[in-house]
Amino acid sequence: MNSKNERIAARKLELKLPGRVQSDMDNRFRASLDNLRLSFLPERVIRVQSPEEVGVVLKLAHTYAIPVTTRGAGSSATGSAVPVKGGWVLDLADLKRMEINRVARMATVGAGVVTAELQAAVEALGLFFPPDPSSKKYSTIGGNVACNAGGMRCVKYGVTRDYVLGLEGYLANGKAFTFGLPLKKYVSGLNLRDLLIGSEGTLGVITTIHLKLIPKPAKRWTGMFAFKSEAAALRAVVGLFKAGVSPSILEFLDRQSVDCAERYTGKVIFEGQPGSSILLIELDGRVDEVREQRQRLLECMEGRAAAQREARTEAQAEKLWQVRRTCSQSMFSIADTKLNEDVVVPLEKQAELIRYTIALKKEIGLATPTFGHAGDGNLHVHIMYNRASKSDAKKAKAGIKKLMQKVVDLGGVITGEHGIGLAKIPFMGMQHSKAEIAAMRAVKDALDPQGILNPGKIFEYFEIWDHELVDVKLPWDHR
Repeated sequence: MNSKNERIAARKLELKLPGRVQSDMDNRFRASLDNLRLSFLPERVIRVQSPEEVGVVLKLAHTYAIPVTTRGAGSSATGSAVPVKGGWVLDLADLKRMEINRVARMATVGAGVVTAELQAAVEALGLFFPPDPSSKKYSTIGGNVACNAGGMRCVKYGVTRDYVLGLEGYLANGKAFTFGLPLKKYVSGLNLRDLLIGSEGTLGVITTIHLKLIPKPAKRWTGMFAFKSEAAALRAVVGLFKAGVSPSILEFLDRQSVDCAERYTGKVIFEGQPGSSILLIELDGRVDEVREQRQRLLECMEGRAAAQREARTEAQAEKLWQVRRTCSQSMFSIADTKLNEDVVVPLEKQAELIRYTIALKKEIGLATPTFGHAGDGNLHVHIMYNRASKSDAKKAKAGIKKLMQKVVDLGGVITGEHGIGLAKIPFMGMQHSKAEIAAMRAVKDALDPQGILNPGKIFEYFEIWDHELVDVKLPWDHR
């Protein structure tokens, strides 16, 4: 980036969008990082108030070849929102438009709408937007689309892509696009809508999203089951599907995760069964459907689970889910830094992956607590290490590489919902052939010939171990 050109473009931008351009250190630092905790300062932060202002920003950026990194809440776990090449950060957090069509069961929302706020609004009307990333109280719909976010309910309802009807926004040159419409049927032209979903802001800037909604389930049921081993728990997962059970949520916690949670809280989750592996299961649907599914599930668990607990009230259900929420923060009781890898393997290979994570723990001498979405094979493998220890960092780096290779060897994928960003660039060659990566690059070059949109992500070499993490407390931190 040419510094002189950037200053010229910034002056023109300030005239077109007075009050939108920020260059003070506080705002630049806030926009310099995301949940990965790597910081690269941008030259300016532009907090737009309307979709049209995005077009203004991109036209100038395109003319003067200025890097543009789009962000919402900054909750990305892989560095997708980090302005690694400097330039401008385009902040969409104020794009809060929300319109709900109860009859058509659709919603039109701005990219800055927070996921949980949309869910609350549609549920008040008896409707339902299922995707529920763990960051939903902070993450934005625009960010969810950018990384094709999922969450715990994916096992039954799918991911963000399954609810996107259309996208509006701007290409790298500032020209507007409309890919898809708020219609249930649409096959006109090439499907560029799905191309942008999961592209992490590298192909265009999404400002408005048209979403499909479904009826809100009439009833929910929650149960927790303890198992003597991870293998027993994951065999039960396969057994449930064979028995025709269709859970809305099916979460797995290995014994390392449970041990962390129990030591952190000072309480045994299942009396008489300390350190068990756990499945947390939710059923939803019509009242009669949930009743029938519950009976089928309990029959399937007979002889498999060592202990079980059912929630009779919403308060009891929330208490059970608190066990799952505690796991992540409790891991910091064993080390001060964690690598969180959202890998996916076939359902039948989950047990093999867990056997490998346990063996990896012994090999590298670092804890590898694992939990996640066992219903769709998306497990979050953590490697815990102390940041100040060079020895720990070296072991963690080697461990992540071994883990990723094992995932690919099992027929899996290196990320299910976090995206590539910066953190997973080194593993792209494990997952994709040179021809596949070249095809992706060709698409990027066609839509963004100057390479100004979120540069440095997905394709260019980057190694996070070459950079120091920033010790900062973010809004979603609970430690």
